[in-house]
Amino acid sequence: MLGQPRHNRVVITGLSTVSPLGNNLADLSQAVFGGVSGIKRTAVPFIEQLDCKISAQSNFDPADYFTKHTYSMLDRVSQMALHASMEAIKNANLDITDDLKPRMGIYLGTGMGCAHSFEEGYIRLYREGANRLKPFTVLMSMYNAAASAIALAHQITGPSQTFSTACSSSAVAIGEATRLIRHGYADVMLAGGSEAFLTLGSIKAWEALRTLADEDVNDIGASCKPFSVNRTGLVLGDGAAMLLLESYEHAKARGATIYAEVVGYGTTNDSNHITQPTVTGQASTMQAALKDANLSATDIQYINAHGTGTQLNDITESNAVKKVFGDHAYILSMSSTKSMHGHLMGAAGALEAVITTLALCNKTLPPTINLAQPDPECDLDYVANTSRSLSKFDYAMSNSFAFGGTGAALILKKVH
Repeated sequence: MLGQPRHNRVVITGLSTVSPLGNNLADLSQAVFGGVSGIKRTAVPFIEQLDCKISAQSNFDPADYFTKHTYSMLDRVSQMALHASMEAIKNANLDITDDLKPRMGIYLGTGMGCAHSFEEGYIRLYREGANRLKPFTVLMSMYNAAASAIALAHQITGPSQTFSTACSSSAVAIGEATRLIRHGYADVMLAGGSEAFLTLGSIKAWEALRTLADEDVNDIGASCKPFSVNRTGLVLGDGAAMLLLESYEHAKARGATIYAEVVGYGTTNDSNHITQPTVTGQASTMQAALKDANLSATDIQYINAHGTGTQLNDITESNAVKKVFGDHAYILSMSSTKSMHGHLMGAAGALEAVITTLALCNKTLPPTINLAQPDPECDLDYVANTSRSLSKFDYAMSNSFAFGGTGAALILKKVH
């Protein structure tokens, strides 16, 4: 409900990540602002069956964080989401009291759900000829399994929902969680996303779609080249990211450290084509976020771009930014951190929101690496190859666009 009156300011007090660039904020920050790539040869036993042998794969072993009894009942997507939730709560120094539990909720995004559990079941049935599957197969495969695992682990009894809008899933989850707090339905929300789909079936399906990047023969880590004239496509990644959102009043009352404020959220659907974005559709998403934040285009200093590295998206997004921001499009800065961490699909928006928050806190813009020669049709400032410090940095936008047409844009404000 865009344009509705605010009741509560919404702030970010906790951050966490399981990512190709590290499983804690220190490692993520060092890598993303240092221009380090997490793209490498995919570590899977079926590597020889793949045409595309590269990905941005998170180094996550559930045995490092959970008992075997716990992780054996969870799909990898839920394992990563549950760990991220624990780290976000710890990072926020939040005590989940009995009074808070009904006023706290979980909004989680995922694009492809519990792919590992589905594939394991198919292998047992069709390759191994088994007559029965694991008793918990249904419970492990539900799209809401990750959010449910988080609720159970922390005994959170407020709203718990799962959003699946492909690549914009976790950005939508964060935006809708913001609205929930803003209008007084919750005081605290865990919001983010998780994606774990580097299975044989999933990768082969993506290969068939013909959108995956070619491996750079000189440097695997340079295979994703957003906005570059020689870009060849996106690189798949997996992981999870979580933000702990609170009403400003709740955060101040408990003396929480505030990273940033969520001041704007817009989501639209371009209703054009299931895989082909439009300038008008992406522009409408950003315009909705600006309207929600009651900001003018010139207030935005940085955009964390969707920036997948595909031919169509990079040009479309650049032109959409020019449509919305006019001459200011050539003044603001924009970068695609997917050049480093790949495309985490349903978790991408959350990871990029974490990175955008860190950028505001550090007054530093993350780079678009592997950008030696921009596409002539991509003529904006993409913070090429090296991070950049700003003396004044107050507002940033994070874009997420998706197959199916659903876009989401978040606007974050530095809290002084």
